[in-house]
Amino acid sequence: QLPHTDTKIGMGLTGFGVFFLFFGMILFFDKALLAIGNILFVAGLSFVIGLERTFRFFFQKHKMKATSFFLGGVLVVLIGWPIVGVVLEIYGFFLLFRGFFPVVVGFIRRIPVLGSILNLPFISSLIDMLDESIAH
Repeated sequence: QLPHTDTKIGMGLTGFGVFFLFFGMILFFDKALLAIGNILFVAGLSFVIGLERTFRFFFQKHKMKATSFFLGGVLVVLIGWPIVGVVLEIYGFFLLFRGFFPVVVGFIRRIPVLGSILNLPFISSLIDMLDESIAH
């Protein structure tokens, strides 16, 4: 089954958002690129999972601290303090999406080249240790 047009648009917006965020950090925390990246990322997420589900995801009672850090970081970037804003965003992003990290790691372990890197003894034990600390 093919994804709906909204999902395709959302994936594109999210992808461009991540690209602009990454490019903005590469270019010494360029305010404009980071602001565009933030707006595109949040808009893309809304298109992919829907506006109502996006609000429900961000504004759950147990995720209010994470949401405050993430959206506060976006606001701080838009105000003009990009380094502080990005640090707040990264912390909030980690808190919001930490439940998805084990799934992502499991998926990456099945990719041929990346999986063999993640399955190296030292890296594998490090990831397992991080996975365990994230779960608690």
